[in-house]
This record gives sequence, structure tokens and C-alpha cells, in this order.
Amino acid sequence: MRLATLRREDGGTTAVVVDDDAATPIPGAADVGELLADPDWRRRASRASGERIPLDRIPAARWAPVVPRPAKILCVGLNYRSHILEMGRELPEHPTLFAKFATALTGPSDDIVVPAHARDAVDWEAELAIVIGREAADIGTDEAADAIAGYTVLNDVSMRDWQNRTLEWLQGKNFARTTPIGPVLQTADAFALGERIRCEVGGETLQDATTDDLVFEPAALVSYISRILPLEPGDVIATGTPGGVGHARTPARYLRDGDEMVTAIDGIGELRNRIRFEGP
Repeated sequence: MRLATLRREDGGTTAVVVDDDAATPIPGAADVGELLADPDWRRRASRASGERIPLDRIPAARWAPVVPRPAKILCVGLNYRSHILEMGRELPEHPTLFAKFATALTGPSDDIVVPAHARDAVDWEAELAIVIGREAADIGTDEAADAIAGYTVLNDVSMRDWQNRTLEWLQGKNFARTTPIGPVLQTADAFALGERIRCEVGGETLQDATTDDLVFEPAALVSYISRILPLEPGDVIATGTPGGVGHARTPARYLRDGDEMVTAIDGIGELRNRIRFEGP
């Protein structure tokens, strides 16, 4: 099952079930995060009865962040073996964690507008994101797997100069509306690690890997994080990026004004975002 959040013409949003041809609204659910808060979300989604909207009639701008307002966004740094090696580091013993806030999220086809003071080192990071489907606190990996509602696509767009001002990364990861997420949540029963993940900029493939290169797999991450803080339905965990980021290249390469960035994971979908720089 694929779930998504669509923007309505009146400024609101609605959760939908997406099939090969159409999106069907789920009555009473304003977005996927709100839907997941209902323990009976699977049944509600399977019985979606709104008027079917043909996919070819949905403008790209109507697709909202699949979970627009997660209570928590936890991100994992240095979790793909290929990326760890390109950064000259050793494989970690424990996950490296940092946080994002909901204000950083933007839609799967929205422009990413970068303020003038942050445009010198804007980098791409294609990621598989976990979406939590039920409360999870201090649980093991077997139970953690059952707490995963599904997966989506995220790009952890990073302002590397801001990120590296200190040892803490938060300031380079939270610029407003710079983290696209979506377009759909693919439920966990229909996704397995091993799918291709890639990022293209200007038609050139710069990241190309498979999701089974993770050091810490999804259930292990959910279990680990749940031992630190309770996870809630709709929370997002970004699992890290594979090799090929611009900052690790020689010379370094960054996103430029007008670049089109495409982030895709087979079996889920793709983000397609235009980079816009503010100022002269």
C-alpha cells in the first residue's frame, strides 16, 4: 500500500491511498501523520472511499511532504559503508544521530530556496527514510520492525559550511523548507532493503547505491533510538546517505542556482526539486 498527502485548493491537505492510476482520499485524515496516529490506520486506508483522482490530473505542486508535521525527525550520519569510506572514517560502533525539525521539510516537487548567506556549499544527500507507525519505547529489534509503518524518500540537503562550523551538525541541516520528503509512504510489507537509491543533479547521476549497504538497518535504528526517547506514529528517521556527496569530491562540488535535483529509490518513487538561490 502507498500513502501520500495531497494539498487541497482551499489550503488544507488530505491523506490519500495511491495506486497505479489514481489517488483516493481517506475520509477524516488530513495527512499521513494524522492517519498513522490512529491504531486502526491500515484498515482505514484499505477502505478509502473518497472520489478517485487520476494521477495524471494531479499537478506536481499538490504533493505535500508525506508526513508534513512529524513530532520528531531523527537523522543518522555515516551509515552507508560507501559514504563512510569516502569520508575517510572507520565504521561506527553506534549510530551517529542528529535532529531535524518539521520546518525543514518541503514537498517532493517544491523548489528548494536557499538564503543568500547559506548558498556557498549546498550539498545533496539521498536517503531512505523510516516512518513510525505506532508508539515504540525501549524495544528490541523484532518489535521495532513491527513499529515501522513504511518507508519514503528524503534528501538531507546540507549547508556544509554551516554544518562544519562546529562539531555539532544541526545548524547545517535545518534551513527552512530545504529537506524534500515523499512522494509516498510505501508500507513496510511491500518494501525490502536492496533497492537502488540514487541522486541526479542536472541529469548527471552522482549517487548510485543500494539500500542494503547500511551499517545499521532500519529495525536496529528504531530499537536503538527507542532506548533513548519514545517514538510516536508519524516520526521520521532518515537512515543516512550513500557515497557520492559533493563535499567528498576532489575538488568539492555543490548545488548551484537553477539545478534540478532528482532523488529516487526504486519501489518507492522520486523527488524532483529545483534549487533556487536568493539574492544577487
